Amino acid sequence: MRPSKNDYVRGAWAMAPILIGVVPFSIVAGLAGVANGMTITETAAFSLFTYAGAAQIAALELIGDNAPLSVVLCTGLIINLRFLMFSAALAPHFSGTSLRRRLAGAYLLVDHAFALGMLEAKRRPEAKSLQAFYLGACMAFWLTWQIGALAGSVLGAGLPGSETLEIAVPLSFLALLAPQLMGRAPLAAAVVAAATALLLHQAPANLGMLLGTGAGILAGFGVLTLNWKRAAA
Repeated sequence: MRPSKNDYVRGAWAMAPILIGVVPFSIVAGLAGVANGMTITETAAFSLFTYAGAAQIAALELIGDNAPLSVVLCTGLIINLRFLMFSAALAPHFSGTSLRRRLAGAYLLVDHAFALGMLEAKRRPEAKSLQAFYLGACMAFWLTWQIGALAGSVLGAGLPGSETLEIAVPLSFLALLAPQLMGRAPLAAAVVAAATALLLHQAPANLGMLLGTGAGILAGFGVLTLNWKRAAA
């Protein structure tokens, strides 16, 4: 059974409400590129080839601080470790399909598309239909992100002075982060990560952000583990 165009459209339409919150996030990614010394073209190319959300912005900040490549790569990998679990969950639904289709699905993978895809898998488990739905959702997200990042870089290039951008990027990122801090685990992760990064901001090779990210993940996981143990007791 071949996927129909309607499956792709359903995926894009399911993603549409989420894109309202994605637009400002993508603009921040564009601002971050210009704020850290990239041109509009370089920022657009970076967004196209990395396409990594929060990890993308973190990498840009580290690049702007002249961090070693190893630190930039390790930070991005730690932030994106969750995609290993997402990929493992999606893999059975892409078995038997072409390598090109699987590579496209991996490159386009984002949290929101994963969630929508797994919900769709429960409603319509047919592989071809599910793959089309997932890819439709992914493409809607990808296009929005790239356009938003380009708009952010153009906006950033027009702002007067680098100091304005240095302030605008972290403030915008904090505004996007705040609504996500619901519950003890996310709050603990954010507080520990921020505190560690601040304490180690003068660490060699700009390791403060990398170590802060690791500490935040461990703190969040620790709180979740305690919650699970209490619920099981």
